[in-house]
Amino acid sequence: MDNVLSFTRGRVPLLISMPHPGTRLTPAVEAGLVDEARELADTDWHIPRLYDFAGELGASVLAAQYSRYVIDLNRPADDKPLYATATTGLYPETLFDGRPLYREGMTPSKEERARYLAEVWTPYHRTLADELERIRAEFGYALLWDAHSIRSQIPHLFEGRLPDFNLGTNAGASCDPELAARLEAVCGKAESYSHVLNGRFKGGHITRHYGQPQRNVHAVQLELSQRNYMDESAPFAYREGLAAPTREVIRALLETLLAWGQERYGR
Repeated sequence: MDNVLSFTRGRVPLLISMPHPGTRLTPAVEAGLVDEARELADTDWHIPRLYDFAGELGASVLAAQYSRYVIDLNRPADDKPLYATATTGLYPETLFDGRPLYREGMTPSKEERARYLAEVWTPYHRTLADELERIRAEFGYALLWDAHSIRSQIPHLFEGRLPDFNLGTNAGASCDPELAARLEAVCGKAESYSHVLNGRFKGGHITRHYGQPQRNVHAVQLELSQRNYMDESAPFAYREGLAAPTREVIRALLETLLAWGQERYGR
């Protein structure tokens, strides 16, 4: 399998991970999908575009090219559940709304899925881990921002409407509490938006596994409500009028992240 990820190395101690914007499908997955799944509704649409200012900040950027329907890069390799509530696994078999993802008898084989683990999941995580270690070796610390988005209303996963900005730090375990407080303060100043820290989305495998403050690696997940930058129904159009002010808040969050690191570590 080729073109499984895109990666740009930056010049500051920040890596932005984007595990779910991909739309590529393998032949086995594409052949088995139910008609309702073919629009790829559960994609983190337009995330690379929303964060296209990352180069100006000097951040490293890692983005997946394959759909989460092939393999979910934000789940552990052993597929251990991350949430007690409804969720999807390493190899999703349902849509976010709970409907089956595949036609009966058409799920990819065990051997096919083992290939996805080896050729999609592993390269992404190897790149992520290597870049964090490179950053930590150069600066003495590393900052990881895991960038996600999701529809604002999915009754199968959560009640009501999701807050606009959902920050996750694995209930405080993946980053310094002072950093989390500063990020929450940025959201608090964005009066047009709602926010929550460690609400429904506390961070998936990437945040939980790589966030190790004791090793000076601090990880934060942002689950952004898609109503703030795009149409939430097909064809999922990007809406610049909504996106522009949302991008400013995201940029302020990342600038705060970098400023905290410089203040804390002196570089």
